[in-house]
Amino acid sequence: MKASEIREKSQQELTTTLDELLKEQFNLRMQRGTGQLARPSRMNEVRKDIARIKTVMNEQKSGDAS
Repeated sequence: MKASEIREKSQQELTTTLDELLKEQFNLRMQRGTGQLARPSRMNEVRKDIARIKTVMNEQKSGDAS
């Protein structure tokens, strides 16, 4: 997911996407713990997507404040 795609979404969509990614991250951690993780690289992708979404949300919040 690119930052430009994330910036086009509304605050509600970002919150929903963030919740989904956090659930996916939890499931991936459980799979890794039990040795069933098929794509280890997906862990990094999800973690970075979460960071991108949080960054855009903070940018929008600080943009509204000023």
